Amino acid sequence: MEILVTGGAGFIGSHLVDRLIALGHKVVIIDNLTTGKRTNINPKAQFYEMDINDKELTQVFEKYKPEYLFHLAAQVDVRKSVKDPMYDARTNIMGTINLLSLCSEFRVKKFIFSSSGGVIYGDTKE
Repeated sequence: MEILVTGGAGFIGSHLVDRLIALGHKVVIIDNLTTGKRTNINPKAQFYEMDINDKELTQVFEKYKPEYLFHLAAQVDVRKSVKDPMYDARTNIMGTINLLSLCSEFRVKKFIFSSSGGVIYGDTKE
């Protein structure tokens, strides 16, 4: 099965990619390498260095026609979000909307969104 993983060069994304490949799936990684590392990329995966807002992303969907998408790409640097909140919005909101739109257009069966506990629950007092 063809699976697309955004943020697949990051720590969690790369481990997910490794497991999916070990299970026999064909995996395509989209990562702009802002925080991900090229050394994390499984050589058995197809890799595209691009942002989730790039227009060329449509070509990846056309070529691979993924059945599932794991969305782990995000801008998580607090300093950047304070300095340029619009960049956060473009990446975390508009980028996700772009992916959802492409998933709808290309009839992707499942869109799996991943987020951290800090995003859901906020900062703790300790």
